[in-house]
Amino acid sequence: MTLARTVIFRLAGKSKIPTPAIYQARGYAEASNNNLKDVLSNLVPQQQALVKKFRSNHGDTKVGHVTVDMMYGGMRGIKGLVTETSVLDPEEGIRFRGYSIPECQNLLPKAPGGEEPLPEGLFWLLATGDIPTEQQVASITEEWNKRAHLPSHVVTMLNNFPNNMHPMSQFGAAITACNTESRFARAYAQGVSKASYWEHVYEDAMDMIAKLPTIAAIIYRNLYRDGTSVGAIDESKDWSANFVSMLGYEDEKFTELMRLYLTIHSDHEGGNVSAHTCHLVGSALSDPYLSFAAGMNGLAGPLHGLANQEVLVWITKLQEAVGDNPSDDTIKEFIWNTLNSGQVVPGYGHAVLRKTDPRYTCQREFALKHLPNDATFKIVGQLYKMVPDILQELGKVANPWPNVDAHSGVLLQYYGMKEMSYYTVLFGVSRALGCMSSLIWDRAFNLPIERPKSMSTEGLMKLTNFKP
Repeated sequence: MTLARTVIFRLAGKSKIPTPAIYQARGYAEASNNNLKDVLSNLVPQQQALVKKFRSNHGDTKVGHVTVDMMYGGMRGIKGLVTETSVLDPEEGIRFRGYSIPECQNLLPKAPGGEEPLPEGLFWLLATGDIPTEQQVASITEEWNKRAHLPSHVVTMLNNFPNNMHPMSQFGAAITACNTESRFARAYAQGVSKASYWEHVYEDAMDMIAKLPTIAAIIYRNLYRDGTSVGAIDESKDWSANFVSMLGYEDEKFTELMRLYLTIHSDHEGGNVSAHTCHLVGSALSDPYLSFAAGMNGLAGPLHGLANQEVLVWITKLQEAVGDNPSDDTIKEFIWNTLNSGQVVPGYGHAVLRKTDPRYTCQREFALKHLPNDATFKIVGQLYKMVPDILQELGKVANPWPNVDAHSGVLLQYYGMKEMSYYTVLFGVSRALGCMSSLIWDRAFNLPIERPKSMSTEGLMKLTNFKP
């Protein structure tokens, strides 16, 4: 859907698959136009004109109100960003361009014989607002396979990092070093017009997303597989399948899990730390490599992407304390001991959501289908039944329901990836899909450098006539 139709269908609570007639109305044929950049070249001027008209008519319209608590509380709830790719509703959860996760699982193209959506299709959807055809998804796969080569200096750097350097530190540093390849930086230095910024960002985005699995796989092999070679890209495989193969895994079910994982972790509105950081740094016209690397440094924090590692560490401690087949009463006691010691139960609660995270739900459904008897999964299921009630009884948690991090580590462990400190790298590879599709539109709309106004505590006290 176009941005305008996405808004209409969201308001109506409906979703709709574009028909060939809609493709024709846009001036391109569904069957023949499988190149994403060509599609965006048609779409960008339409959206630029739409936003220009909208701002002309409603630029002074007020949206929401800011309170002192919002200013001290991490700007929670302040409406101050424009993000086209996804919207997070507190009750409903995430929608990618108007489509829920179950709808994406159903509608997005899949690999032959596969059941989970291909991340390539999700990237097309995030970039354009349309559910892609199989041919369009195949064109993305082909482009990413061709663009995956790493510059030699990045490979040398990765191979010389010390073994005690965290995988996310290596990941962010390698992405930064790839900016020697930035087409946007070269074009900007040559004085290109603002009107073409988005095209150069698009090229960098496609190049970078293509390279991330190779970077991530080299890090994994160096740290956990004695530096063995990742091998070459197989052009007959999709993005996820190549990634899994480079990591050294061959189980097709693990490849299916990775397709699901890379799809659902891709985007979560624009205000989360990694997406907002990428947007912020990009607003200074730093190239996409520098912008995304900054976002990855945010993702590495324990309150953001590192949370999936924290969840599994806690579950491991639980299993060590109560065994692999604990009773509900034993688990309840462990939960209360955690809370009474001043700690939190990791994986529960979310800054925005006020219900079970749909990303948790689809991972649980995957586990019920493929590993229903796994001991750790059964414990995760017990926690799902008990933790929300306990947190509600505690009375201090706005959202007692599980988020995406409560489940992902268990699935990765089941398929043999037991290196918990690496999990956030997988999250980072996925998050590139959302950050880069958003960055393309940031430059298409020529959004200015981000510079909110801050105030001092003294100034706020004077503003509110507070007398200590």
